[in-house]
Amino acid sequence: MGIRSVLSKPLASWVAREQKKWSQEPEKSQDEVLKNLLAGVKNTLFGKDHHLQDVNSYEEFKQAVPIRDYEDLKPYVNRIIGGKSDVLWPGKPAYFAKTSGTTSGAKYIPITKDSIPNHINSARNALLSYVHDTGNSVFLDGKLIFLSGSPTLEEKGGIPLGRLSGLVNHHVPQYLRTNQMPSYETNCIEDWETKLGRIVDETINQNMTLISGIPPWVQMYFDWLIERTGKPIKDIFPNFSVFVHGGVNYAPYRQKMLESIGKPIDSIETYPASEGFIAYQDSQSAEGLLMLLKSGIFFEFIPADEFFDENPTRLSIHDVEIGKNYALILNSNAGLWGYSIGDTVKFVSKYPHRLVVSGRIKHFISAFGEHVIGEEVEKAMNHALAQFPEAKVVEFTVAPQVNPTEGLPLHEWYVEFAQPPADIPSFSNVIDQQLQQLNPYYDDLISGSILRSLEIRPLQKDGFRQYMKSQGRLGGQNKVPRLSNDRKLAEGLESFLNKSKK
Repeated sequence: MGIRSVLSKPLASWVAREQKKWSQEPEKSQDEVLKNLLAGVKNTLFGKDHHLQDVNSYEEFKQAVPIRDYEDLKPYVNRIIGGKSDVLWPGKPAYFAKTSGTTSGAKYIPITKDSIPNHINSARNALLSYVHDTGNSVFLDGKLIFLSGSPTLEEKGGIPLGRLSGLVNHHVPQYLRTNQMPSYETNCIEDWETKLGRIVDETINQNMTLISGIPPWVQMYFDWLIERTGKPIKDIFPNFSVFVHGGVNYAPYRQKMLESIGKPIDSIETYPASEGFIAYQDSQSAEGLLMLLKSGIFFEFIPADEFFDENPTRLSIHDVEIGKNYALILNSNAGLWGYSIGDTVKFVSKYPHRLVVSGRIKHFISAFGEHVIGEEVEKAMNHALAQFPEAKVVEFTVAPQVNPTEGLPLHEWYVEFAQPPADIPSFSNVIDQQLQQLNPYYDDLISGSILRSLEIRPLQKDGFRQYMKSQGRLGGQNKVPRLSNDRKLAEGLESFLNKSKK
């Protein structure tokens, strides 16, 4: 064992002890976070606008601070860009994290000196929790790769600006720098395919022990390695033992990923966002991700079916229930207040509070009143894959077809298969039956002859990759939405259909 793996053991034990303390007292932990946030914000422009110096409880906070999205936050961000200090949090942000917005164009999410530890320490603690849980620390002595966006920074209003994964790269602990891959020069390449080719060149003969990234882009990395060598990943990287992933649900990708690797492998799921690091997997045996309740973020939860109401219910961690879908709201020392990040979550346990990401509040299909969410389509797909073990899916997305050329309206599933099922109509029927079981509204629409059964539209090889490339969104943190309530994505994919499959 090397020095890193040896020293990680006592640090992992300390992280686990601290984690146990705050996770067993979630209400106290969150109350302390809110108290500290109110103390920090009271003399800022936002604090004065909302009279937060007079707020002493969560009930008063809810009355003072409305729920908002980026458009509502934008006037404050523009004041920061214009040179103002003490706007959303004392001083100026250390960075802006640049993300893509649907209505706002680019979004500039503040990251402050006080919020940086949330991103950096949480990523570190996810690995150390794994070390404590499994005893495996040897992977820390090998080469580690984080498939991420470019660390090259621009400026916005005199403040460094970049993608979150690139910003975080500047704060990788020094003790990991020497075994971090790829090289800084390669990481700065903007074009994803050029960058990936260089990453393959640099890593193919290295002792890779940990690989991290969004599953579809890691799969592309694996595909290129296998194409180059003709070997499975386990033979290229025999000491590869830990896969760290986040950004999308891993389940639809797991089967193909493990086939590419060629052996079972431990994985660590994380839930990072530009707005804050929210949760990570702290156990290889327990379901869900541990919510980080003492890391500078005070969380609120709105029942998902109330989110678009004029006065939705707002809950703190005190009042959440297992099994219910909630829209996730953040208040943080980055200067986000009543901020909806657009995700929905569902708690699978309490004390400790572990959750799963169930979808996006705006990513659903309800063209006919069915309100199908991401969690349901992923469960239906995984159910079908279990029934058809020969089938392997690369990627898929779902959209409504309100005006088909013939017959009743339906849901269309655009699916790229690495290996199609022997009988696509039967595969489609299994998905449809499972979706009816998962969603009673969808079931009613099918049985009432309002909708007909879903149809699979197979895409050609690399169809999703070619589509993302055509949109300038290949690689990095870009993700294909699992479903949408309009036809924009579906129409873009029409050019990449596999004309030989029906």
